[in-house]
Amino acid sequence: MDRRKSIKTLLIGTVSAGVLVEACTTEDKKKVLANDNAKISGLNRMKEEAEHEKEVNSKTFFTDHELATITLLGDIIIPKDEVSGSASDAKVPEFIEFIVKDMPQHQTPMRGGLRWLDMQCLTRFDKTFKDCSHEQQIEIVNDIAYPVIKDKNGKLLSKRTIKPGYEQGVSFFSLVRNLTATGFYTSAIGMKDVGYMGNTPNQWNGVPEDVLKQYGLAYTEKELKECISFDKK
Repeated sequence: MDRRKSIKTLLIGTVSAGVLVEACTTEDKKKVLANDNAKISGLNRMKEEAEHEKEVNSKTFFTDHELATITLLGDIIIPKDEVSGSASDAKVPEFIEFIVKDMPQHQTPMRGGLRWLDMQCLTRFDKTFKDCSHEQQIEIVNDIAYPVIKDKNGKLLSKRTIKPGYEQGVSFFSLVRNLTATGFYTSAIGMKDVGYMGNTPNQWNGVPEDVLKQYGLAYTEKELKECISFDKK
């Protein structure tokens, strides 16, 4: 469950008001900063969106026991390491709570899966998943995680046989893993984990000389004089 192999590409857009601020008057700066803060808080959304978000946040779906179980599962999927924090550090449980309220189709699979997980643990260990030891939790997770393994091109590498009666557990864990990865890698901790820097200014010195030679091309003297060259630092 290597987090750095879970998601290869993040398609995240960011807009900064920093450049605009420098070009504004003092009064304009205050307005720009105020607008930027409004965007961060979500106040720039359409009225319908703001009302929907307010309605979603006003409700609670998971019980404390269910949320504790989700927290444990998330930290098993993405544990804390020397690079970054865990799924719970990135507030993944809160993200999943929001998603199941915003997308109700996930409610039955999630609640049913949590119930299935506890029943399996009660049968095997006479305890719910939350109260099991870490070793016992991993034992259960190993029975429902990654029954099918494929490479990046979709080629089947191996297939573990799903135990009879464990189909719901496998489907549930796949959903939890997907939601956990999504919540983690769209958080500040997750973006830092993969080195995402957002939109940053860049300097380009043109096509590298070795590439130009490879294709039998070269810049003309006129092009070199007209272009700005940046020294690498």
